[in-house]
Amino acid sequence: MKIDLTDTTASKINKALVQGRRAIGTPAVGMVLTMVIVTDEENAYDSIKAAEEASHEHPSRTLVVIKRHARTPRERTQSRLDAEVRVGSEAGTGETVILRTYGEVSEHADSVVLPLLLPDAPVVVWWPVDAPQHPVKDPLGALAQRRITDMYAVERPLQALEARVKSYAPGDTDLAWTRLTPWRSMLAAALDQARTPIVSAAVESEADNPSAELLARWLEARLNVSVARVETAGPVVTAVRLGTDNGEVVIDRPEGPLATLSLPGQPSRTLALKVRPTSELIAEELRRLDADEMYAIALRGEGTKETPSHV
Repeated sequence: MKIDLTDTTASKINKALVQGRRAIGTPAVGMVLTMVIVTDEENAYDSIKAAEEASHEHPSRTLVVIKRHARTPRERTQSRLDAEVRVGSEAGTGETVILRTYGEVSEHADSVVLPLLLPDAPVVVWWPVDAPQHPVKDPLGALAQRRITDMYAVERPLQALEARVKSYAPGDTDLAWTRLTPWRSMLAAALDQARTPIVSAAVESEADNPSAELLARWLEARLNVSVARVETAGPVVTAVRLGTDNGEVVIDRPEGPLATLSLPGQPSRTLALKVRPTSELIAEELRRLDADEMYAIALRGEGTKETPSHV
């Protein structure tokens, strides 16, 4: 069910949510959090779709804030809020409210969002694009226990990474880090089997890949070795090589959903290592809302960086 509201208020939106639930016979109970998505019109569809798919695991109220840019002087002076309320099958397993703000309302979107938050429920804010430089200081980010950004969405991701180092606050995370979960799990399992000290390491990836840089910094921090950055044709992270006195531990995924794991003195094995869709990344981030200490460690990194080598 969809309800369109033009030049509306937060109070009228709340009434529309109640009206929609009554019409389809669905109570508000069962939703575990409020997801706030701050995006533009171009990226709204994909972001909403990802959030709705993630809601099958985490039923939530999704508030989508789309700040519309004024095209005329008159529009710049007009303040208006339009909304589209979706409940039932139109909104996954929760509720979705699309908020389009105009004029001064765009500068105070938090005042619109605040009355629409689920009472006594965690708040997660996700910026698919155009994340603020200091997420925790953003008016919407200040409402949240979890703040999700994505360095893949910027033109210079490694510069964005350095900015994240300076602005990090507990509760911040980035989908460039979330994409590494399968790699980190496989590396941990491989090291458990190898049971030998690591003396060298290298991460191979396409140029300027933020996930590869985070992975290299994480390895430096956890293994206390210098990690070489090796540029390949990609896509994304293509291999990790860990040197030991007995040979190399290698996870190699040049392309496709499969990777090859090689351990010294053991036959190679094929493992599933696909590139996951955004909905799976968001669902993973919603499973825990406390501070991600490993992300903080990866951002800071330790050890000595080597000059990137090229293949």
